[in-house]
Amino acid sequence: MSDTSNTVSKEEPELEHQNTVAPADDPTAAPVSVVDPRLLVREEGFKGYLTEFKRKVKGGELGSLPVVIGLIVIWTIFQLKNDRFLSADNLSNITYFLSATGMLAIGLVFVLLLGEIDLSVGSVSGLASTLFAVFVVTHGLNPWLGLVLAILVGIGIGALQGWIFAKIGVPAFVVTLAGFLGWNGLMLWLLGSSGTINIPSDSGPVHLLGQSSFFMDQAIIGAYLLAGLGVLSLLVGSFMEQKRRKAAGVPFRPTSEILLRVIALAVASFAAAAVLNNASGVSNALVIFLAALVIVDFVLRRTTYGRKVFAVGGGIEAARRAGISVPMIRITVFAISGGFAAVGGMFFAGQTASATLNAGGGNTLMLAIAAAVIGGTSLFGGRGSVWSALLGMLVIQSIQTGLDLLNMNTSIQYMITGAVLLGAVIIDSVSRRSQKAAGRA
Repeated sequence: MSDTSNTVSKEEPELEHQNTVAPADDPTAAPVSVVDPRLLVREEGFKGYLTEFKRKVKGGELGSLPVVIGLIVIWTIFQLKNDRFLSADNLSNITYFLSATGMLAIGLVFVLLLGEIDLSVGSVSGLASTLFAVFVVTHGLNPWLGLVLAILVGIGIGALQGWIFAKIGVPAFVVTLAGFLGWNGLMLWLLGSSGTINIPSDSGPVHLLGQSSFFMDQAIIGAYLLAGLGVLSLLVGSFMEQKRRKAAGVPFRPTSEILLRVIALAVASFAAAAVLNNASGVSNALVIFLAALVIVDFVLRRTTYGRKVFAVGGGIEAARRAGISVPMIRITVFAISGGFAAVGGMFFAGQTASATLNAGGGNTLMLAIAAAVIGGTSLFGGRGSVWSALLGMLVIQSIQTGLDLLNMNTSIQYMITGAVLLGAVIIDSVSRRSQKAAGRA
């Protein structure tokens, strides 16, 4: 190419795009070469992609590769066992029912990035749905106002637990375990002896999140519009980032890589839209869940606050020395977790048009944690993405739905999900060990 802005001069020092560092656990060991992947791709083209991929695998930087491979294997096995598994109706059910627990998993990603845990999200989600039912049914409050109040209660609960953890020093495990018991008890007390409060199915949020509610009222164009918006957003955002990095004189993604990513997303998103349109369309619950993922991903990757969260998760003392208020980050992260738990509770209420003893109970907490971890968020903190909530829930919901089609007992579902979770944690541990050996931990 003749574009001089996209090439590296042969006369420039090699250190401009390649540095050497010693492994963290052995400063006297031979230095390890660290190459900027964008420069590698620009100089070597497709060969650069392969070289960079091999480097990442060898260094333990697997990203979402294991869960994607696992998802393909799961879908293949269930499809061979029952040809209805990949039908449009079944896939539509998977995408609808994953959204509620997926909302809890989004909040847990923030907490896991700090290397902490929040055991109260299931109880908070159940309490939020119960409060909404009490506000709307018992006291006749406007449903949308009831929704806002229920979410604010969830945020307040999370902030309170975060404050006890950050300011008083009680371990997050203990604080949120107490919350798990206490908020569940409050939910039971509010529900009373009946244990259930039915919510009118046409009341605002419940109708919006019901299984029969679809984006643009079941219009076929709705799914394709969403797919187009996603592809366009990636295209515009990638070129804006490329322009910004060019102006700053730092490595940037070449146009060929951007187009390859956009084409891959276009194929996947429009194929998904076509499949969902063969059922009933895209549910509102899925649309809201995806919108939440996009917004939160932007917050974590593109804002100062997001960088602070990763910094605290990567090393508390280093973050403190950098001037970051560690207690404030902890409090806000737990508040975010509580808020998403409350939103997830509203999704559960939308599914059943009621607040029940089962809301947020059972294995909801474990599945939410499993989704975040299976999707690629590290239990050790400092590494992960909100998209892991989507990938992890796809795996879990696919297993549950597939086993239901095969009339398998619930006990089998638990065992298989537990095995998948253990495998994800093992991969994470091995990956961190490989990164440490390569000097990138």
